[in-house]
Amino acid sequence: MHWPGESAYRYQFHSLIGLSTLPIMASSDASRPRPGADFSRVARVYDALASVVFGRAQRRAQQAALQAGLPLVGAAPRVLVLGGGSGWVLTELLRHCPAARVLYLETAGTMLALAQARLRRLAPGAAAQVEFRLGSEQALGPAEQFDVIVTFFVLDCFTLTEFPAALARLQAARRPRALWLVADFRPPRTWWQRALLRTMYLFFGITVGLRARQLPPWPAALAALGLQNRYQASYYGHFILCQVLQ
Repeated sequence: MHWPGESAYRYQFHSLIGLSTLPIMASSDASRPRPGADFSRVARVYDALASVVFGRAQRRAQQAALQAGLPLVGAAPRVLVLGGGSGWVLTELLRHCPAARVLYLETAGTMLALAQARLRRLAPGAAAQVEFRLGSEQALGPAEQFDVIVTFFVLDCFTLTEFPAALARLQAARRPRALWLVADFRPPRTWWQRALLRTMYLFFGITVGLRARQLPPWPAALAALGLQNRYQASYYGHFILCQVLQ
């Protein structure tokens, strides 16, 4: 879930816009996106809204994680991008790591189509390196393993009930010494952060059916997995945190 703003009155938004003619791999019935949130409903306006609310803070956090993390892996890593939205993060990833082999996993069909269209437009030569798959972490095969896991503004979308299983599934998909690149809202510490977070959850609950109502304790949960922090930076009044974990 993405949202903008540095004051108590600013909000955040997820990516928006989407169309493409490239084929999308659909997951099986057992691994299709869980019913509920459908960000396709706001896909055509999402990125613009995020920019209005947060300015460049969200993108700066994602860029920082990519710049710090990708040089730590080999030249052609296998990368999982979960919930990448309309595709900005995909082309940015390929700009930093041109030989990366990417599984782009997104629950919103319109977002996925937009990401495909963006790749065709900006990096058509990389099309063979990217698999687009409609689904959540549940759409991962039991034997699929990755050198890099990328979760940018997606952990905040899980309910407290869903979060432990989702985290365990992603952890199981990491190869030994794999990196985990994360950027997201950190647990609020001020009144305006709490107010903004409540507003975001209310907005997305109404517009896309998001069931989450509070931020999972993702920083503590990732640390509890035994991951070591290789890099971190804060943005937007320390409300947005990016980390490179290994």
